[in-house]
Amino acid sequence: MTGYIDIISILVAGFTVSFGALGPALAEGRAVAAALEAIARQPEAAGTISRTLFVGLAMIETTAIYCLVIALLVLFANPYAG
Repeated sequence: MTGYIDIISILVAGFTVSFGALGPALAEGRAVAAALEAIARQPEAAGTISRTLFVGLAMIETTAIYCLVIALLVLFANPYAG
């Protein structure tokens, strides 16, 4: 029974990281595209837009980091694995 739990834990960790990284990657791409478009329209506001972009990207990236932490917990701190 422990073998099945180990296999399922590995699969769940893989899916968590892959799908957990997919959403933030798409969101970061859209955010950067919007920021570049805004900078192209108003070059004088580039500093403010860039600063806001970096804060937004940090917030988006935390989702992927949380998914990685959950995957590592499933792999290494699983109470059901032997």
